[in-house]
Amino acid sequence: MAGIKEIRTKIKSVQNTSKITKAMEMVAASKMRKAQERMRAGRPYAVKVRQIAARLMQAHPEYTHPYMVESKELKAVGIVMITTDKGLCGGLNTNITRLVLNRLRELADKNVKVQTTALGSKGASTLARVGANLVSQEVQLGDEPNLSRLIGAVKVQLDDYMDGKIDAVYLAGTRFVNTMKQDPMFIRLLPLPSGLKDPFQNGEDESVEAAQDVNNSEYGWDYIYEPDAKTVIDELLQRYVEGLVYQAVAENMASEQSARMVAMKSASDNASKVIDELQLVYNKTRQAAITKEISEIVGGAAAV
Repeated sequence: MAGIKEIRTKIKSVQNTSKITKAMEMVAASKMRKAQERMRAGRPYAVKVRQIAARLMQAHPEYTHPYMVESKELKAVGIVMITTDKGLCGGLNTNITRLVLNRLRELADKNVKVQTTALGSKGASTLARVGANLVSQEVQLGDEPNLSRLIGAVKVQLDDYMDGKIDAVYLAGTRFVNTMKQDPMFIRLLPLPSGLKDPFQNGEDESVEAAQDVNNSEYGWDYIYEPDAKTVIDELLQRYVEGLVYQAVAENMASEQSARMVAMKSASDNASKVIDELQLVYNKTRQAAITKEISEIVGGAAAV
């Protein structure tokens, strides 16, 4: 059995750890509220621009943007992986990493070339460790998404798609459901899916070869373009890509803070249990030592 001094040292160490986890829980709770507000504020724009862009697929304008053209065969794809810069957020990064690695294996089995982009330090280190073709990255994103930095990294994938080097671009991140639940998602960014579903409300992920949504519209759409279809569609689809990437990062940041708050609360609760157990052992050890001393004193007195 450990000595009284050793047990007291362990108790002090766990108490110090508990103070840190409690402070991190409070910080994460504060940041979580702001991150969730930012995420919810961006959802209406992302949904609306996605709906308008998807309806262009049904309108059949005189100009067809490359973002709207389906590839007959996937020979090469790009994957944008969104993770956190810091750890201590439960299984958040583990879940999205497992999903991306599974997709990479599926594509490798089909002889599809993959190039990746990492948004977040954890994803960048993971992709580098597994030997993936990492063409761009952006780390240290901070607590608020910066669109110019995000698009700067993703533009490498978009340019390669426009040049025909890759046939599709996928976005992998974490979908915020509620404070206790965050789901990994794998959605197609390009070419533009034909359906109108919101990827941040849908609980299912698509396979790498399937279209993301189902076209369930009951009537056709048409638009009057001013000044012309090319100008309007080019600008709209650019905003579509930017909006979807920004919203995905905002969802991931809200998920990060929620997961970290829950993880730190769990750590604080576990620390309290460990302290109680160590305190019980400490009391028993201390009582045994006192009893032993009394026994020695009584035995010495009896011998005299």
